[in-house]
Amino acid sequence: MEDGGDRGTVMRYVIADLEATCWEKGTTPARMEIIEIGAVTLSSAAGDVTSEFGEFVRPVREPILSEFCIRLTGIRQSDVDGAGTFAEVFPRFLEWIGPDPYTLCSWGAYDLGQFRVDCKRQGLSVPAPFERHLNLKQAFAHLEGIKPCGMKGALGRLNIPLEGQHHRAIDDARSIAKIARVVLPRVEAGG
Repeated sequence: MEDGGDRGTVMRYVIADLEATCWEKGTTPARMEIIEIGAVTLSSAAGDVTSEFGEFVRPVREPILSEFCIRLTGIRQSDVDGAGTFAEVFPRFLEWIGPDPYTLCSWGAYDLGQFRVDCKRQGLSVPAPFERHLNLKQAFAHLEGIKPCGMKGALGRLNIPLEGQHHRAIDDARSIAKIARVVLPRVEAGG
């Protein structure tokens, strides 16, 4: 579990999920570019979702989505063609998060890593609060005494139905938030 700060003073959580360009072969974080940012905020560990953010992002290095990526995510070429670049969308995402303290959460370490890759590529700084990242996949596995599993597996273990389209960032962020509302109170209590 990545943890860069005192969770006792942070009551707000930003649950983020990303979709990125991908290919059947040759997919690496260095090649990938974010094509959708989805996120929800929780006012507290077990609190309700208080706001949502969802935007497509136009890739610039390899602007044409692979057939594999379209099949996996359901994101169409027209969705990203009409979107802003990461350099345009990321500041809007940070503005949506706002200045109040928060802990960034995601299912696994990938999302934070891809934020770092895309920020570096665009000459943007990774916000310091991102370093307070909580890997919910690791936390869930630790608390449940199991090997890390996918989001769908965790939902099934908690008897929470999958809603929306898997591999769409905003839908996955909503699903991860449902898991987070079970996990975060236990994390705050010392697991």
